[in-house]
Amino acid sequence: MSTTPQRINTPTGDTRSIEALKAAAARDPKAAIKETARQFEALFMQEVMKSMRQATLSSGMLDNSATQLGTEMLDTQFAGKLTGIPGGLSQAIERHLQRQMGLSETTPATGRGAGPAAAAPAALPTLAQKNVQPHVQSFILKHDASARYAQAKTGIPASFMIAQAAHESGWGKREIMQADGSTSHNIFGIKAGANWKGKVAEVQTTEYIDGKPQRVTARFRAYSSYAEAFKDYAQLLTSNDRYRDVVAKAGNAQSFAQGLQRAGYATDPEYANKLTRVINTTMRVQRALA
Repeated sequence: MSTTPQRINTPTGDTRSIEALKAAAARDPKAAIKETARQFEALFMQEVMKSMRQATLSSGMLDNSATQLGTEMLDTQFAGKLTGIPGGLSQAIERHLQRQMGLSETTPATGRGAGPAAAAPAALPTLAQKNVQPHVQSFILKHDASARYAQAKTGIPASFMIAQAAHESGWGKREIMQADGSTSHNIFGIKAGANWKGKVAEVQTTEYIDGKPQRVTARFRAYSSYAEAFKDYAQLLTSNDRYRDVVAKAGNAQSFAQGLQRAGYATDPEYANKLTRVINTTMRVQRALA
């Protein structure tokens, strides 16, 4: 008899699906954990899709219950396609649950009666043992789904986008804030030019003028969510003539970072070198999480 848990075809699931998972957990805990992690990622991806839909203005001319149902079904299909990608959120959740249950990647699927007592004593090195700070790991996992969605739409590597967001925001510690203290969700440091019609946040920032750092007040774009920020960033790089070659020639971390600096994304003369280091760190952590 197969010990593979019943696969849920819709992210929402039902009572029978939950009972099937419970039964599978008794037979094969690792397989049940894998399926649970996949379902959680699918739910998360659908929420990302929903958030991005809400960030896009609708004309209302052809909107009705049928088109709404079609859109929801399409989002479910997209969520399914983006779920289970190697190095993604489900694998990180799976490893976390295995550690919580005392299972390791080398623990055999021994069937009924298997449990923490049967776990292999040797576990894989933790990220802390690899000198990865918790806030770095948290930032990467937090924005993984939004970055992978933007990658699927534009071809820009998710690791490059996460790294640039990390560099611009200090791994989320220096986000651009609104006057009332709330976040602008602008973790890419994108400024609000004359053509920007959305919300803005005015803050003090450092600009390099003639190679010298100076404090100035600048207007930055503000978003309703991080997913919206990733979407706008990806659109900026693929639709703006200044950055089109950056995406086309982004063969590696260094060429991507140098292309952004040449295109004028930032005024810091060391921007490319700094961003390259952050991209390499991001990819190293992603490999450790995979």
